[in-house]
Amino acid sequence: MPIITFANTKGGAGKTTAVLLLATELMRRGYRVSVIDTDPQRWISRWFEGAKPGNSLRVATYISVNSLQRTIEAYRDNSDYVIVDLPGAQSPLLATALGLSNHVLIPIQGSTMDAQGGAQVIELLQYLYTRGNIRIPHSVLLSRVNSLVTTRALRAVKTLLAERHVRVLETPIIERAAYRDMFEFRTCLHQLDPERVSNLDKAIANAERYADEVETLVPVFRMPVADNADHRPLVEKPFLRIA
Repeated sequence: MPIITFANTKGGAGKTTAVLLLATELMRRGYRVSVIDTDPQRWISRWFEGAKPGNSLRVATYISVNSLQRTIEAYRDNSDYVIVDLPGAQSPLLATALGLSNHVLIPIQGSTMDAQGGAQVIELLQYLYTRGNIRIPHSVLLSRVNSLVTTRALRAVKTLLAERHVRVLETPIIERAAYRDMFEFRTCLHQLDPERVSNLDKAIANAERYADEVETLVPVFRMPVADNADHRPLVEKPFLRIA
């Protein structure tokens, strides 16, 4: 059961959107996914309360440093993926969550401020390796990328990451209205109405390529569970766990 943590100490980096896209796409592929929502804004939790996506996706909310590891352990035997959404700020949760992770994804927009927030996460990962010999695989995910424009700031961010030998996912998350509409209508991407959402097909294709890459990078060592397979989730219906 891989634990994937999304981290950037700057808010507004597209972190929560990246979490929701990955979680719902993995769920659509038959995986059992648990999201641990540590963000005080609770965007994932609010979405989940209205979306009711089914038994294959669960969300834990109101997570503290003390309850984080306990919550992960509670999901370990009943999840194919556990995804941790960290606050977009300096938080005591950061070091704990990184230490529990199998892979850390760092969403960064093409801006200097976003790059600095991501750099703080990378520096902490390097510190854990240098001082504690704890090597945690990590990658940068470029987010909210304009599909038509490559800005000077984005090019500078890519150059900086290349100089530091930081892996960057080949698939960026393109800025799409459909991703905002997932939160607005509290539904999964594939359930949005193409008559009401512009470029939905392009948004879906982008999300699928992104999930393909993460699934390859952080594989589950078991076959996906079919929608009608006989597996027992932690509870018999979807729930919002308060930890």
